[in-house]
Amino acid sequence: MTTKKGQYRQGDVFLMRVETLPEGAEKEAAAGEGTNVVLAWGEVTGHSHAIPGEYAIAYQFKGERLIEAKPGAVLRHEEHAPIELDPGFYKVVIQREYTPKEIRRVID
Repeated sequence: MTTKKGQYRQGDVFLMRVETLPEGAEKEAAAGEGTNVVLAWGEVTGHSHAIPGEYAIAYQFKGERLIEAKPGAVLRHEEHAPIELDPGFYKVVIQREYTPKEIRRVID
């Protein structure tokens, strides 16, 4: 589901458009041909929020994860509608929830 231009949410994954990669962002090692760039794994179901590797590159910068979406990038998850992403750079934010004991990642 698109929330605003340049912002996308699929379950507990939120993508926020950024103009460019920050200087010093490091490319993550690609897992190999035919694999996906996984943005989040479902801890209960084992499902994943993922983009086919030929359409996305993942980066790390100061503890944050960013992706470059190429033309044709589609974010998929087994329990959500697919989302076609506009080409560009995005910061990956995983939703958190408050409990009396801790603030933790939402379990998808």
